[in-house]
Amino acid sequence: MVCLSAQKISALLFGSVLISIGINFFLMPFMVLDGGLIGIALIINYLSGAKVGVVMFMCSIPIFVLAWFYYREIFYTSLYGLLVSSIFIDLLAPLHYHFLYYIELTSFSSSVIGGFIVGTGIGIMLRNGISTGGTDLLAQYFSKLVSLNVGVLIFIVDGLIICLGGLLLSAETFLLSILTITAGGVATSFCTLK
Repeated sequence: MVCLSAQKISALLFGSVLISIGINFFLMPFMVLDGGLIGIALIINYLSGAKVGVVMFMCSIPIFVLAWFYYREIFYTSLYGLLVSSIFIDLLAPLHYHFLYYIELTSFSSSVIGGFIVGTGIGIMLRNGISTGGTDLLAQYFSKLVSLNVGVLIFIVDGLIICLGGLLLSAETFLLSILTITAGGVATSFCTLK
């Protein structure tokens, strides 16, 4: 196991809280998707009611098996990122009703703000060598093979997930989700600039 520095622990906790706030308070109330495994978990949640954090964790298992063999240097930090963010997502989920009671947003503004908050959380974690696993882990690995920013790679994968969600859910979900991944991709790119 890898011991995390105080800076990495702070980035892990702060990034996970931001991801959870973005998902629970801004995306889920309007059935908006994010990309990657979070987006897949949201699709499954909207269709079946399954907990987003649990689904995200389960869907990440095959990617972590690959990471164990091919990209072990960030395997453990990504495992921490996945566990902590999954827990925070499911812990804060019941609070979104209270948030909606006090804050009134349009679906448009909620999509943009939610995407920016999730992207910032992911970017803070990535900048400190931590990811939530899943497609973030794959993007971080591929960014070392091709000279593209991690945020750009995540944006491409997210676009594919959003297209799937648009087909399964609605055209409005598709359009709002495009705004979300755009805002998230911009936030992640800014946080991971070197």
